[in-house]
Amino acid sequence: MANSLKSARFLIESRLLDAARGDAGAYFDLGIAFSTGTGGVDVDLIQAHKWFNLAALGGSLEGQQCRADVSGEMSRDEIAEAQRQARAWLDETARRPAARRFAA
Repeated sequence: MANSLKSARFLIESRLLDAARGDAGAYFDLGIAFSTGTGGVDVDLIQAHKWFNLAALGGSLEGQQCRADVSGEMSRDEIAEAQRQARAWLDETARRPAARRFAA
């Protein structure tokens, strides 16, 4: 159990660093983790939708499809919350000097 938690924490932390740089692949990986519980991460469809939405905005066709799939299992309020969180992520990372420096 402890190894599972360490694995989940490492997965999230490493992909969050890449996501902060605008990496659409990292967004997608985080969406997969939260939609399936990969590596011991708790399933959270709001987080999954947020990350798939960001991946889709980054040009990921898989992100677009997964966002649509996850949306089918969510209420309007949950989708709206996921969209708010995606906008907040974009606003927050745009203000970070490191995020601007590494974005390509």
